[in-house]
Amino acid sequence: MAQKKDVYKQKLKQKGHWNYVDLYNLCFDWLKDHNYKLTEKNYTEKITGFGKEIVLEWEASKKVTDYFKYKITLKWHILGMKDAEVEVEGKKINTNKGEVGIDFKGEIIRDYEKRWEDQPRWKFLRSIYEKYIIRESITEYEGDLEKDVKEMIEDVKAFLQIGGR
Repeated sequence: MAQKKDVYKQKLKQKGHWNYVDLYNLCFDWLKDHNYKLTEKNYTEKITGFGKEIVLEWEASKKVTDYFKYKITLKWHILGMKDAEVEVEGKKINTNKGEVGIDFKGEIIRDYEKRWEDQPRWKFLRSIYEKYIIRESITEYEGDLEKDVKEMIEDVKAFLQIGGR
């Protein structure tokens, strides 16, 4: 079985005005620009008396080596989304209002091709390999993934104009 380890998690929540399409495109383009392969695992949309409720789940993965793979999961939960109009510098702009929450999780997957799983001795050799031969590489790859997730979160924060929360 491939070895998975959570490297970084963070939740963002914003209530107010924001543009759903622009936020969606920002996250989508960010993942594509950083060579992640994106899969939409879930998309549900309900109309309620308070506005739209949207639940999205994305899994983005990137093969780093033949042994390491990065996975970033985004779970969106949007409540009470309604169309709105705001005035910015004297111009009216169409936007959305409501509450958006996004859970970010970065996960590193080792031996994702399950090459070290066939026999018990291979599992033992994998533990030796990871503990003594590639220990520094594991730390480096975990740091790179954490940096990717934090960078994406900062871009989303800047878009939503969230301060240092």
